[in-house]
Amino acid sequence: MNIDLKTAAAFMATQARLLDRRRFEVLFRDGDPAAALAALEAYRNPDGGYGHGLEPDCRSATSQPGGALHAFEVFADIGPATSPRAAELCDWLTSISLPDGGIPFGLPMPDPFGSAPFWAGADPSVSSLQITAIVAVTAYRVAAHDPAVAAHPWPAKATRFCLDEIEKLDEAPHALVLAFAMKLVDALGDTRLVERLGRFVPDDGVVAVGGGIEGESMRPLDFAPRPDGPARKLFRPEVIDADLRRVAAGQHDDGGWRVDYTSYSPAAALEWNGLSTVNTLSLLRNNGLV
Repeated sequence: MNIDLKTAAAFMATQARLLDRRRFEVLFRDGDPAAALAALEAYRNPDGGYGHGLEPDCRSATSQPGGALHAFEVFADIGPATSPRAAELCDWLTSISLPDGGIPFGLPMPDPFGSAPFWAGADPSVSSLQITAIVAVTAYRVAAHDPAVAAHPWPAKATRFCLDEIEKLDEAPHALVLAFAMKLVDALGDTRLVERLGRFVPDDGVVAVGGGIEGESMRPLDFAPRPDGPARKLFRPEVIDADLRRVAAGQHDDGGWRVDYTSYSPAAALEWNGLSTVNTLSLLRNNGLV
């Protein structure tokens, strides 16, 4: 499993947006965290949230939960450096949280042009386990080195909502909901809930994404990305090894990785390339392959 970082760097220079180039530099080239934060600032709104296409398939200028997810990715990447913007983002998430502690999948947008229908048509009155779980997971990555986020009440309240919803699951949820919920309980080290959700994951770890393109699936590393997490015990070692090989082999000759799902605008199709490449390299590094 040979990963070519030099070619990946060339790919980022030629195909990635500035933010993801800065993330790559921080993670793999000892880049300046301040440069990544400066690039992220362009997506921030005065209310403390993030929009303007930070989530590639959500082009709205309005602050959205998807933007919060990708902003937290940057705050996690720059560790041990911190930014007050991370705790401010927790404040924004608190402001949009519903009474049950969850956040809606999406908020109303007056400018839905180029946004995926599932973002533009989301019901803002209903909490989403899918988006609440994955935003909380990423916030915990930030909290590991940022005391202000660790002390903020939003992650705990969001987690309580997610755990309550997971307890209610009697049948397999959508593949993305299952994967993001699993990532949360894995990050929390909750072995009981990992096993509860594990009932819905087959031995090979392949769960088709309903409504996705042909072959689009969640796979073992989508459920168990951390080598030391309890979710990894759901899979035989050879299953994880095969999935690591699959991911590593996904590097194209130009050095980048591509997503296996539909993009909803020409801009998104390009932007996912760089975002996917940085996130994939991070996954492989965390598993000792980079």
